[in-house]
Amino acid sequence: MRYGEATVTVVDPRSYMTYQPFLPEAAAGSISPRHVVVPLRRVLPKEAEVLTGRVTSIDQDRKVATIAPLVGDAYELPFDYLVIALGAVSRTFPIPGLAEQGIGMKGIEEAIGLRNHVLEQLDKADSTTDEEIRRRALTFVFVGGGFAGAETVGEVEDMVRDAAKYYRSISREDMRFILVDAADRILPEVGPKLGKYGKEHLESRGVEVYLNTSMESCVDGHVVLKNGLEVDSDTIVWTAGVKPNPALARFGLPLGPRGHVDCEPTLQVKGMDYVWAAGDNAQVPDLAARKAGVENAWCPPNAQHALRQAKVLGDNVISGMRGFPQKEYSHANKGAVAGLGLHKGVAMIVLGKKTKIKLKGRLAWYMHRGYHGLAMPTWNRKIRVFADWTLGMFLKREVVSLGAIESPREEFYEAAKPAPAPAAAAQPQKTEERAKAS
Repeated sequence: MRYGEATVTVVDPRSYMTYQPFLPEAAAGSISPRHVVVPLRRVLPKEAEVLTGRVTSIDQDRKVATIAPLVGDAYELPFDYLVIALGAVSRTFPIPGLAEQGIGMKGIEEAIGLRNHVLEQLDKADSTTDEEIRRRALTFVFVGGGFAGAETVGEVEDMVRDAAKYYRSISREDMRFILVDAADRILPEVGPKLGKYGKEHLESRGVEVYLNTSMESCVDGHVVLKNGLEVDSDTIVWTAGVKPNPALARFGLPLGPRGHVDCEPTLQVKGMDYVWAAGDNAQVPDLAARKAGVENAWCPPNAQHALRQAKVLGDNVISGMRGFPQKEYSHANKGAVAGLGLHKGVAMIVLGKKTKIKLKGRLAWYMHRGYHGLAMPTWNRKIRVFADWTLGMFLKREVVSLGAIESPREEFYEAAKPAPAPAAAAQPQKTEERAKAS
């Protein structure tokens, strides 16, 4: 756009964007958590104004959005054109105990929390002689065998294997890793053969993989699986898929059967010529798949489509402002890559309609890191991520738990609390009472 032609306002409850494919490596300490996020105000110093808050409702008739800032009263923000890109949230089910015990993997805060929590479990197990507490602390349950679940269990298993070397009373054999999925295979995005390899690889590392199985309960950490297995665990990681942000229901938009914003191939919301949507919250027809004969195909919720949709969306918004025709979004799947820990991974590369290259092991792991390293937004973050990986080749993995970071004021609060009255100060009062009684 020309300078001064429009004002672009970005509203987000966080002032940064998270590159989610790197969350498993951040949880394992392979990448610094700060390098997985991109500060919005730094990368958009002139292009946009950033408001830290939430859009609570949208009046489509008046073209006004209601903003709830971090502090203060809500206010209205008028707009001419609207882009909906809320992404997705964890898809959960009404499983008893899940809300209290589960740990998600959708944000950098959860990745940091998972890392600190897992390392704290090792500290807990090493400091006790109670066998039941020890066994519970060293049992790790992961629910969901897609990219997030398989990559997270692979990275975390690598991390605790390294960390166990520094504990005298803990070895890898004392730990129990369990991966549960309701489907008949893990990593469905890379195909059945590579999915089978991924399962066998994790099992060779001591991970118990249960397919066609769901979790029925986890009250107080007591995990009950549909296949009858019951274990006690303080670590239950939930990665069983995603769903569109439920806030979409308050925005007056046409939604699909699963809650996505219903879009045309141009990424325009159906029936609205001033609203566009993209990414995980959008239901966009997959034109490439439909041309190949797949009926009712929709673009899957992954970074491969979201990044490319964003570019088409940006062009279409400007075209809409100037009255030009809209361009349809079409992208053929280029494959998928997944890391299963250090030097281990799977990759499927699509070169044509019938040509697919399938890789596994170290070469696939290199492709995983190379693809996502280059896709990471901004050169600042690209360089920092590659620097983390380079240092990791020569330096040992950090296995420090900073669990206290979640409640940093606790120690100061204890120090600042008023001291209780000493016992000696109460003695004179008792003497006076005895004198009166006599």
